[in-house]
Amino acid sequence: MSISELGKRLLTPFVLAYWKRREPPAPRNPVFSMNPSDNVQVAMNLIMPLKDTSAVGRAYMAQAMASVRDEVIAGLNNTGIVHFARFTIVDGNLCMFSMYDGDFSNYIRDFIYNMGSAFDALLVFIKDPPILPVEQHPEEFIDWIARHNSLQLPDDPTVLTDEITRLSRRLAILLDANTNTQLFAYRAYPGFSVAQIRNELEIGW
Repeated sequence: MSISELGKRLLTPFVLAYWKRREPPAPRNPVFSMNPSDNVQVAMNLIMPLKDTSAVGRAYMAQAMASVRDEVIAGLNNTGIVHFARFTIVDGNLCMFSMYDGDFSNYIRDFIYNMGSAFDALLVFIKDPPILPVEQHPEEFIDWIARHNSLQLPDDPTVLTDEITRLSRRLAILLDANTNTQLFAYRAYPGFSVAQIRNELEIGW
């Protein structure tokens, strides 16, 4: 390791701490836009640490998921705004990855209305669950989801770059605070909502 690389490694924590004091915090979740095409196929990457990460603990959670699967599918269909959703166990976390249309808070409210009881059944397996039942505590549930929705970088991360240092101070600060980060998302049919696609394919509701 060269002297310059060693110096950079030693100084990095101090530089990062200085940047964090000077840089205002960035919003964690997608901000609703007045441009309609910005509000379709919005990603949610919900990462929920499991209470018991052993094989047995994961098996109990998987059984619970199987028991509410039909309710979750019906609820997702009823929202009319979800392009896709999948539940996955990743490194001791139950993750829900989805693409939806519209506003983040309204999306979570649709969850509560359409499948709140299913989430109650799953959240008992989570290390730091929100207040249950979620139907009786919607605002707390929305805040909890926001805290567990992984950071999403803008489609063009160069907007975060500091022209002087060529290193994005905001990016370094965001990645310091958010271990789980969506780097970018590809949209095969940008600008089309779930409703438009279903109507065009004559799938109906």
